[in-house]
Amino acid sequence: MIHYIISNYGLNHNVDRSLIYKLLYFSDFDFYELYEKSISGEKYIRKPQEPIPNHFIEIKNELIDECKIKETQIPIITYSKYNYSSLKSPDISSLNKIEITVINDTLNKLSSMLSRQISDYSHGDLPWRIAEDNEELNYEYVFYRDPEYSVRNYNK
Repeated sequence: MIHYIISNYGLNHNVDRSLIYKLLYFSDFDFYELYEKSISGEKYIRKPQEPIPNHFIEIKNELIDECKIKETQIPIITYSKYNYSSLKSPDISSLNKIEITVINDTLNKLSSMLSRQISDYSHGDLPWRIAEDNEELNYEYVFYRDPEYSVRNYNK
């Protein structure tokens, strides 16, 4: 899923880590709202700037070791920014058609936003708002999202 997002979103952008976190979060939580399970099975932790997938670093390092993605460190005054680009086509055999559709919908929905807008948007989502810092985000709260975040048609 990480490689797929980097590969597809990275076609138009040099994808930074913070953005990947948010794209993963919305892909998983939107899928959960629609199908009552996540795509990745990942746990997300609320940090001050974004929801962080628990196993991102491990998976990212594996993709780098396999020469599937490239990580570029960009020093910025007091911290470093990390950007990612795909070196190979992602193996999507573990994703089904519906999962790919939801990921693509997430990428399309958020691709027109600037990084700051995506950050503000993610901080408005109910699972994020309810969790305390360093607490796991609860997937179940997607069923109580505000209309601007909801992806499920509850009128059926």
